Amino acid sequence: MTDTTTPKALWRRNLHILWFCSFIVGMAFSEIVPFLSLYVNSMGTFTKAQLTTYSGIVYAANFLVGAVTAPLWGMLADHTGRKLMLLRTSLGIAIAMGLMGLVTNVWQLVGLRALQGLFSGYIPTAQALIASQVPREHSGAALSTLMTGGTSGNLLGPVIGGVLAQFFSIRMTFFVTAGLLLITFLLSLFCVHEDFQPVKPEPATSANAPTPVSSTKRLLGSRLIFILLSSTMIVQFGNSSITPIISLYVKQLMHNVGPITIVSGIVVALPGISNILAAPRFGQYGDQHGSGKVLIAGYILGALVYFPQGFVTGVVMLGILRFLVGFADGALFPEIQTLLTKNAPASLTATVFSWNQSFHSVGSTLGAVIGGLIAAVFNYNAVFIFTALLMLSNFALIWWGAPEIRRNSPKTSQPK
Repeated sequence: MTDTTTPKALWRRNLHILWFCSFIVGMAFSEIVPFLSLYVNSMGTFTKAQLTTYSGIVYAANFLVGAVTAPLWGMLADHTGRKLMLLRTSLGIAIAMGLMGLVTNVWQLVGLRALQGLFSGYIPTAQALIASQVPREHSGAALSTLMTGGTSGNLLGPVIGGVLAQFFSIRMTFFVTAGLLLITFLLSLFCVHEDFQPVKPEPATSANAPTPVSSTKRLLGSRLIFILLSSTMIVQFGNSSITPIISLYVKQLMHNVGPITIVSGIVVALPGISNILAAPRFGQYGDQHGSGKVLIAGYILGALVYFPQGFVTGVVMLGILRFLVGFADGALFPEIQTLLTKNAPASLTATVFSWNQSFHSVGSTLGAVIGGLIAAVFNYNAVFIFTALLMLSNFALIWWGAPEIRRNSPKTSQPK
């Protein structure tokens, strides 16, 4: 009989379970998001301007609240345990999702989306738990593998959500999503194990005894950590600037003729497919040869594949370039998280991952808004060019602002 109590067996077992839970969470969220505007439209008679405005508020409510509250939950996780936070977020979001299926007006939906943001953070907390258990020499591969769980769920979710909405109703999709999240809660409760040892405080006589606030200030005061968190925001800003307009761009390239929604769905899914294929391999390479090399390559590839998307004349070429975007994302997000893991104090693992989620949420919100404005003032292709320039600016920030990354010399052991 296999011993599941050893540290090696524990983190591998948790990795498998949390991969599946992240898959369910990713699927649950992507079941809902593509149809939020349709759900809003079903609650009244709105002009086009009203519908887009209300849909934007509904979309942003979750991210705005999550950006503010995520660091607070992260600090709490570092002092009470990451498993407890997994239970909080999965149960809380399940309740919020179930209630969304009962709303009768837009503002009720906005309030529940904000409540969802209050309880958000399952996947970052799962990453923090694995990061706190996995040996440093395997952290890149483990975190990259875990990220493919949520990505896989994001690919499947819109298909399931579309089928449910087509044959039942959008309201039914919320109830099914709540049920999936309850399964995640039960798996986290009974199958995830954490031997959590809270950090012992310094003696009361010490005038320099660290507090959660002072520890967080010290964390964010690190130039390297702040640059990595800012990089998460910039990369997600670029991704989110494209999300609202990609189907409209496909429609333009197809000259309003043909199965536009099906083709758009395929184009949207392509980066996720390549991400799943690439991320674990990039993580393994980073563990062996340096995460900095992979990160730098990701920025160069990102700029190279985003820029020509603004000049394509057919949907096939757009699909090829979108497929390559997944390789860039597979080299960026996991390696940023790996470098955060290797350069943050072990006692603040959940805190740094929650701040990473907060920066991610800010990037999502700003990217969607500013991307829409750029498309309105210029055209859809300008959004892709702008995103390519963002990748180059982030590359410059890493190259000159954190030279230890390109030199592959960030610390690989945790500071006290």
